[in-house]
Amino acid sequence: MSTVANLAGAGPTSSDLERDARRINDGKISPGSIAIGVVIARLSEFFDFFVFGLGCVLVFPKLIFPFAPDPTIAMMMSFAIFSLAFLARPVGTFVFMWIDRHYGRGTKLTIALFLLGGSTASIAFMPGFDTIGYWAVALLALFRLGQGFALGGAWDGLSSLLNLNAPKNRRGWYAMLPQIGAPIGFALASILFWYFISNLSEADFLSWGWRYPFFVAFAINVVALFARLRIVGSTEFGVALEAKELEPRPIFEMLSKHASDVVIGAFVPLASFAMFHLVTIFPLSWVTLHGGQPATRFLWVQVVGAAVGIVGIVLSGLIADRIGRRSQLMIGALIIAIFSFSAPYLLDGGSMEQDAFIIIGFGILGLSFGQASGAAAARFDQRYRYTGAALTSDLAWLVGAAFAPLVALGLASSFGIIFIGGYLISGAICTLVALSLPRILDYGHEPVRRKRKSAR
Repeated sequence: MSTVANLAGAGPTSSDLERDARRINDGKISPGSIAIGVVIARLSEFFDFFVFGLGCVLVFPKLIFPFAPDPTIAMMMSFAIFSLAFLARPVGTFVFMWIDRHYGRGTKLTIALFLLGGSTASIAFMPGFDTIGYWAVALLALFRLGQGFALGGAWDGLSSLLNLNAPKNRRGWYAMLPQIGAPIGFALASILFWYFISNLSEADFLSWGWRYPFFVAFAINVVALFARLRIVGSTEFGVALEAKELEPRPIFEMLSKHASDVVIGAFVPLASFAMFHLVTIFPLSWVTLHGGQPATRFLWVQVVGAAVGIVGIVLSGLIADRIGRRSQLMIGALIIAIFSFSAPYLLDGGSMEQDAFIIIGFGILGLSFGQASGAAAARFDQRYRYTGAALTSDLAWLVGAAFAPLVALGLASSFGIIFIGGYLISGAICTLVALSLPRILDYGHEPVRRKRKSAR
């Protein structure tokens, strides 16, 4: 069996340190501990992103883009900056995969998470447009690119490790566990913003109150770093790495073998990813611009929606283990397509209709989003699973979610809110088409291994 050092290359690297850490640990990390580490990791990443996303609605249009001709244009400018992170994420994956191969996963995670937390915390120190002019826009864009670049390096393979430790009849259950971090991160970010908006005047909130959630993001990243490094030093992680289950491979080498799998895999979760920001960031922007209820109340409705989303994610694991992940994803896409016909009318109604949009939307999102990550990893064989799943996830978020708030607000403002229904149904159609392609046998049952076995 090859050693971790051999996988990383010659010379002393952090991979050697990781190997020593496994010897010191000598104990095993249970699947339950891995699951907790995965949830904490995803929570920290999504908290950073949602703090920024909520800032794009509640802070930046007034602080960074006061020169815009109207509030809608200012909000769209904020959403344009929001999209930059998703453009930087694949670049981060490319660079950090190289760091992973040469210096080890511990070094990669440490740099990535400090960059992620540092970029987020740096936003808290930013002066507004009234102080430094267009430099404020440039700094916000730079820090947002830093967030996306770092998130590309935060991919740790823990989801794959959790799947490898899962019983064959419970892979759907274990695949949904990392996804729980998203609604928890969103709920925490929403509660923080609600607290400061409710207890401060608008002037104080725009002056200093909004900055505290960005400070909290850095602290959460430090906690997540230690939780993840503990798992990196575990026996299971070392065995999986040495067995080349979680080996980082060069991006272009992986694409030479799995280019079509990356493209198809990026479209499989498109329905849930398109839905993702249309029930989190976009609705708050619509309520803020067009009314219906106060933003403080709506933030709490979204917290309730996030709790419903957690229930939906848990149910997705139970359902996927009974009917298969592919069938679960198809059902989720169909429900999103059906919901798209009523979504515009709910969001454009009064407070009760808007509340229904959030709670129903989060429930549907949970059923679909719960199995989205497992779908990407299942398309790749052992040698390329780690790198392939990372890049596929990057592209799926880029295509499905990066421009969702911007496009939705632009369509709704220019042509009417009914067009957000068309945006949702287009994502559902892409998912259904990708899942219907002949090469997709059954997500979660690793068709590549079955093919190799039959070849023998």
